[in-house]
Amino acid sequence: MADLTNPHDKFFKATFSQPGAVAQFLHQFLPAEVIALFDLTQIQPVKDSFVDATLQEYFSDLLFEVALRDQPAQVVVCLLFEHKSYVDPLTALQVLRYMVHGWDTMQRQRGRLSPILPIVVYHGSARWGIATDFQGLFDLPAALQRYTPGFHYHLTDLSAYSDEELKATAWLGAGLLALKYIFRPELRERLPEVLALWYSLHDQTSGLSDVATLLRYIVAAGKHVTLQEVLEVAAATIPLGGTLMSTIAEELLEQGLQQGLQQGLQQGLQQGLQQGLQQGLQQGLQQGELKGLHAGIRLALKVKFGTASEPLLSAITPIEDVALLQLLADAIEETESPEALQAWLADENAKRKA
Repeated sequence: MADLTNPHDKFFKATFSQPGAVAQFLHQFLPAEVIALFDLTQIQPVKDSFVDATLQEYFSDLLFEVALRDQPAQVVVCLLFEHKSYVDPLTALQVLRYMVHGWDTMQRQRGRLSPILPIVVYHGSARWGIATDFQGLFDLPAALQRYTPGFHYHLTDLSAYSDEELKATAWLGAGLLALKYIFRPELRERLPEVLALWYSLHDQTSGLSDVATLLRYIVAAGKHVTLQEVLEVAAATIPLGGTLMSTIAEELLEQGLQQGLQQGLQQGLQQGLQQGLQQGLQQGLQQGELKGLHAGIRLALKVKFGTASEPLLSAITPIEDVALLQLLADAIEETESPEALQAWLADENAKRKA
């Protein structure tokens, strides 16, 4: 089963780990006087060097080193990218934890320290109204400020930039646009442009994989578009051809089924725990599984058969047999028409009554 947790974080990392993405981002969003110090042709990822078991769940794996111009080769700056989809008042503390851990690891591994430039990329719906310096977490008298760490992280709030400014980062702009609009109702109208831009600027030899990455994110995290709308826009916008589009559609369909099942199981588990009895827990899980299967099947029917699936929905809604619903979910992929699926369902019901 695919991992559907933290879709924003996964998409952010997939986007920024592409070759050239970091250089494009730095050139567009960092102050000119900072960029002038960097040799952007000398950016290297720091592969897992600063990650250990104690911070693996929290620590960003988007770490890069960039060489300084006109300096010896060993003089570098470490770039630490952190992604936020919501306003977190303790971001400065979190970033400081990463930085201290990074310096500790540098000392142990290399015997020397490099400066770390923390960069926070934010794309949530609320305005980022908190200070970007660590001392902003405290109300300090001037006499005590010297005893408290003082540093700033560089904030890039995607909502503060126009679409044209984001698109100026070449193909990275398509990913930034997706992040910018993922929480907004405008995502539906922006989707064709985002998909077309993403596809046209990516390496066409890996087009299917890259397009699937974007579509997985939009389906998992977009609150204002349905799976059917995403598939329709993709089919009309991206010239992948019937076979490739079918492959992506099947993958997203499975993702939709999994999401429905996971949500149902979670609700069922909560209900069972609230009742406080083992019997209640079992009933809650069963009800949650039923709810998830029903939601996934309804979604699959609408995507595959459109409005022609409506007569089937009334026949499926009363079904409480989990095994039958699981077989039905598989049968949807194999049947070619609503009539054939209805005949299959009638046969299965007859077998169970015999």
